[in-house]
Amino acid sequence: MELISQHTKKIMEECKIRASAAGLVFADETLEYIVTNRDMLELSPKVMIPTLYDYWVHDVEVLREIGKYKLYPHNPYETVINSRPAISFYNDNNPDWLNIMIFYHVLGHIDFFQNNLLFQRTWNDDFVGQALADKRLIESLRSQHGRWVDYAIEFSRSIDNLVGYFETLPKKGFPEDMEPSEKVSFYFYIFLQEIKKVSELELFNEIDKYNKLVTQNPSQADEAFFAEVRIKYPEFIPVFEKNREKPKQECVDIMEYIRDNSPFLRKEENVWMRSVMNIVRNTALYFGPQMRTKIINEGWASFWHDELFRSDDRIKGNEVAYARLNAGVTSLSRIGLNPYAIGLRLIQHVEEQANKGKICTNFQLLKGIEERENFDQKTGKGREAIFNLRSDFSDFTLVNTFVTQDFTDEHDLFVVGQRINQQRGTKEYYIKSRKAEDYKEMLINTMIHPVKISVDERKTNDKNLYLVHEFENRQIYKPYIPDTLIGIEYLWGAPVQLETIEIVRTQTKPGEKAVFELRKILYTSKDGKVLKVNI
Repeated sequence: MELISQHTKKIMEECKIRASAAGLVFADETLEYIVTNRDMLELSPKVMIPTLYDYWVHDVEVLREIGKYKLYPHNPYETVINSRPAISFYNDNNPDWLNIMIFYHVLGHIDFFQNNLLFQRTWNDDFVGQALADKRLIESLRSQHGRWVDYAIEFSRSIDNLVGYFETLPKKGFPEDMEPSEKVSFYFYIFLQEIKKVSELELFNEIDKYNKLVTQNPSQADEAFFAEVRIKYPEFIPVFEKNREKPKQECVDIMEYIRDNSPFLRKEENVWMRSVMNIVRNTALYFGPQMRTKIINEGWASFWHDELFRSDDRIKGNEVAYARLNAGVTSLSRIGLNPYAIGLRLIQHVEEQANKGKICTNFQLLKGIEERENFDQKTGKGREAIFNLRSDFSDFTLVNTFVTQDFTDEHDLFVVGQRINQQRGTKEYYIKSRKAEDYKEMLINTMIHPVKISVDERKTNDKNLYLVHEFENRQIYKPYIPDTLIGIEYLWGAPVQLETIEIVRTQTKPGEKAVFELRKILYTSKDGKVLKVNI
């Protein structure tokens, strides 16, 4: 691995000037390295962070990737790291014209990293430098505690998908008085939902009532609202006052709760494990936004490499090679998902819709096919609209908002199903649905959606950790539960219980349609053994 030559650096600095002129915003300082295919294989398990801490799983993944490479040789073109300064890697086989196209793609990523709100807690961080400090700390701990460091890493990584990513995002640009008072928060979040367990309708009615009072008279809203609450719920004030006496729990996720409250980790000989958990947790938080913006991030970078490179005179003589490469990267997959292709087309779709003024209620209310096709207010706001996407949207909000029937029809998108051909004894694919809602659901199901698990502090003490899974019509992946609970038991130093809901198939007669029911389950990990019972 080595820095790019001055010749290539000059080319890339010219790309920065053109990208900035087109509206992309990014820091001037960047680092670019030339790497071999073997460098790529060795860095990939570390998410291309050369300074990330060493862990035995990385070595296993390197061996696996080397084995795959021997069977299917390929040339990875580039990768980019969201750090300060941004660092990107380029294959040593790339010709100049390809590096120009790739650098435009990289600048799209850097612009996204440094302007999308989901990345705001990373905007000022040199993660590569922090990772190096973490690596040195882990090596120091490994020299003192040996293989126990790897156990601490492994058990921490088993729950690093449960970190409170959204809870840690700062409230950028929010007015200081936007947060409700402590009493209002307690009434709506705790008293109504957890203590009284009111219906959603009643909860929404109460919120609506409070909002109307705030609109009419903001300064007197709380007093007027709680005058009615005291009549309806006389016990509210005593419950609220009693709650204020309790020490406030600052933890936002399971990892943080275990790190700060585990009786096992409070022991002097085990305090070092907190440092390991903190490193694993901070690393997971840093990569949280990347996992939630794969489609829009790759779509944004693909949009700009195509937009900027096609207008760059340095493409001359390489048009055919570029067209072939670009088509391979951004072609739609009929089976599976190509995030480059879907993200690119969604951004192009939004730009076109905004240019015609179709992102409005009047257009949505139109029913006629010809009316919708001919609707064009020539607003010219397409570029503004996609920059708003770049700043404010994630994969979920992009797909959930803009995958419409117009979009799926325009690109002939459909959901593919599988079935067994009994006569031939083969698997075959068929078009299962062309509805936008079904295609949208398929895309959303491919996105990361960590389960939500919280600590029930009423049932938790030094001798037992009680976890509750919030069922969201998806059950936890059951094969992972035993090993994960055993790891948590080790970190807590006492038995661990997990309350969850599973989808269970009930007994039916042969030939009858399968029937499923929801069943509440309690898993208990004690002395390294996991027991499962119905509750």
